[in-house]
Amino acid sequence: MSRFFDLVSKPVREMGELSSLAPAPVVTRKSRLIALDSNENPFGPSPKAIQAMQAALLTANSYPEDNCLELRAKLSAQHGLPTEQILVTAGSTGLIALLCQTLLGPGLNAITSERSFIVYSMAVHASGAQLIESPMREDGIDLGAILAGINEHTRIVFIANPNNPTGTLLDAAAVDQFVAEVPGHVVIVLDEAYYEFATYFAERRNVEYPRSLDYVRQGANLVVLRTFSKAHGLAGLRIGYGLGPAELLGYCARMQNTFSVSSMAQAAALAAVDDQRHIHRTVSNNAAQAQGIGVALCDMDFRAVPTSTNFLYCDVGGDAAEAADGLRAEGIAVRPLGAWGAPSCIRVSIGLPEHNDAFLSAMRKVVSSRRSSRSSG
Repeated sequence: MSRFFDLVSKPVREMGELSSLAPAPVVTRKSRLIALDSNENPFGPSPKAIQAMQAALLTANSYPEDNCLELRAKLSAQHGLPTEQILVTAGSTGLIALLCQTLLGPGLNAITSERSFIVYSMAVHASGAQLIESPMREDGIDLGAILAGINEHTRIVFIANPNNPTGTLLDAAAVDQFVAEVPGHVVIVLDEAYYEFATYFAERRNVEYPRSLDYVRQGANLVVLRTFSKAHGLAGLRIGYGLGPAELLGYCARMQNTFSVSSMAQAAALAAVDDQRHIHRTVSNNAAQAQGIGVALCDMDFRAVPTSTNFLYCDVGGDAAEAADGLRAEGIAVRPLGAWGAPSCIRVSIGLPEHNDAFLSAMRKVVSSRRSSRSSG
């Protein structure tokens, strides 16, 4: 038995090793690899956000504005909701943790889909509650299965839309019906981290994206999550926000650490909101590149699921970890999905054209090496 096993809390003991305190140095990973494993914006932050961050450095000796008042006011105007219904946190993952701390505890549960965002599991188990993972339907979230899993001990349902890591989308009609059927003792969390990419894809495919903020305006037990990490390119600053019932977000705010959102993050987000040109450049490049990568992977006899995000979910027809190792040897980092229950699948972020060309070239080498190994065996 280890030195601290009896000292740490039961939820911590039971969580398992979901993360490591000693990863490979970030500088080494970034300098030697084309990093297509974390769904980052390959264009980086908006030039306006960079300029705002540089200005914010001059007051870095002062603590940040604790309630993010200016940013909440801007988001209020953008979304047509009062500031009391907006909470800014250290990434949308920060709000996921606050919701779990506020609503969950031993004897209670939350429900999500299998093969969904791994942070849900971490946050739920840290609260001492149980996470129920309902089965998927093909590669998409099965809302009927989630409804069937709700019981009197359920307090949260997490729906990632689009889903991470499969990239699949639930349309407005499906979400409308689901929201109408969820019982009143359950809070629905609609995680829209990839909102900007999803709405761009949906418009071009004549699909109606869910009207998530309408549920908030109508007073539903529902929180919508958004982030500045993806389309806005501010992943390293850790800033996101939630929109939902003022009373619930007020309880969450009580649990939030003081000064948890840095002044630099707030300044960058304020500027990024206004730079629609940067967002359009990001989402349009992403859509064009996703199409080409998907076709190329299918030509290699892989199954790539059509995406509504800035990544592709691909079944490589074998050991995904082995394929990821082969790609890493060629200078490309992707995410093998064994920990998500998909041992033959990888998730690859969509980068700049030159990044994607390098990835496809490396995949062809992996395919060739696999075929050579089989023929020699």
